Amino acid sequence: MIPVQGFDGHKVAVLGLGRSGLATAKALEAGGAVALCWDDSVEARDKAEAEGLTLHDLNKGNAWDGVAALIVSPGIPHLYPEPNKLIARAMNEGVPVDNDIGLFFRSFATSEWDHLETTPLVVAVTGSNGKSTTSALIHHILETTGRPVQLAGNIGRGVLDIDQAHNGEVVVLELSSYQTDLARSLTPDVAVFTNLSPDHLDRHGGMGGYFAAKRRLFAEGGPDRAIIGVDEAEGVYLAGQLSEGATDDRVIRVSVDRKLTGPGWQVFARKGHLSEYRKGRQVASIDLRGVKGLPGSHNHQNACCAYAVCRTLGLAPRVIEQAFASFKGLPHRSQLVGDADGIAWVNDSKATNVDSAAAALQAFSNIRWIAGGLGKDGGLDALLPHLGRVTKAYLIGHSARDFALQLGDLPHEICDTMQHAVAAAARDAQSGDTVLLAPAAASFDQYPDFEKRGEDFTRLVQQHLS
Repeated sequence: MIPVQGFDGHKVAVLGLGRSGLATAKALEAGGAVALCWDDSVEARDKAEAEGLTLHDLNKGNAWDGVAALIVSPGIPHLYPEPNKLIARAMNEGVPVDNDIGLFFRSFATSEWDHLETTPLVVAVTGSNGKSTTSALIHHILETTGRPVQLAGNIGRGVLDIDQAHNGEVVVLELSSYQTDLARSLTPDVAVFTNLSPDHLDRHGGMGGYFAAKRRLFAEGGPDRAIIGVDEAEGVYLAGQLSEGATDDRVIRVSVDRKLTGPGWQVFARKGHLSEYRKGRQVASIDLRGVKGLPGSHNHQNACCAYAVCRTLGLAPRVIEQAFASFKGLPHRSQLVGDADGIAWVNDSKATNVDSAAAALQAFSNIRWIAGGLGKDGGLDALLPHLGRVTKAYLIGHSARDFALQLGDLPHEICDTMQHAVAAAARDAQSGDTVLLAPAAASFDQYPDFEKRGEDFTRLVQQHLS
């Protein structure tokens, strides 16, 4: 646990008692604060009380007397589409609002570091797609090479629930826009921006607000090194803002769309080969085509970002290449869950928007595509140019009929449920086909999260293959 610094003897309200909220309350108390906990859910309040935490109804008239700060869980809106009423009240009463990420960065370093031979480092990864795989891949590479490392944030453990840092340790954080948007302190040593595509726009008031939330990781903290995906205009803009000139190697530009040239530091992948260039010369190359845990161009971008991070941490290219080979990938992200009779079954339930689904569709051939759920603004319009490898679509969930209307002449079948879709795909699939779950939609119409959706797909596939 990371005891929170700066609130010893003060009352701190905690709103939202999920995984991060409970860890936050305990870390506050470990640092000497009085944590006053609240959640609209009776079940969540009961769980917190059972763990010895103090409940405090923030709706009451005098609830804010003497409260030094309000710490909120990332899922609670603080501005758009409208502020949560308790957050609005805190702001109106002048109570500072923060989240666990902000508390982590203000509390991670301690006076005990003065006795460490090598200062611990924080690597923070954000972006629209690929940040989980990139974070996990960085963690895997460092762990494989024997470097002490912890993985936390939007993946792994809550940031305040991790162990206090050891000598030379690296903490890898995956950070969503919900987390970076509100954190009052953001000071990573290395920061990564994978890419940007429309997502969570209602929460951020549009694309500009969404990009601004991501950009805060770089603008607020001034990382020593920034790895920036430059395949979108926003990434080019961000890299330009951070760089002092063409030869400034504090900024490493990453691409899977084109060869990057110039006197700076670049890492890019073309036709399955990763290349590192510095000062206009190639210094390393890795063939990614045989790395089973990183299929497709989108995973090659993740590999480029992770490679760049590990190079900044002093690892040699060949050491990184060896670690790539043993990476198994993450559940629900281009995860091979079955392979029989020449038919591959792939779970990419994390493809909750059209851009991530498009990346998955470009990674495979002869695709029998399971899609649908709770569709997002714009439907499938941006996905239509990427359907050339799809043999047939099997549509599920709330948006099944809307998706069907957008598919034109592409063969499709409205299945409604995952069980029906898996059965129909199994009926039609032939040797050489890939049955791919890449929903291009949220899961909340039928499942509590994308993980449960992917688990259901995997269970049904394994039943079919048994």
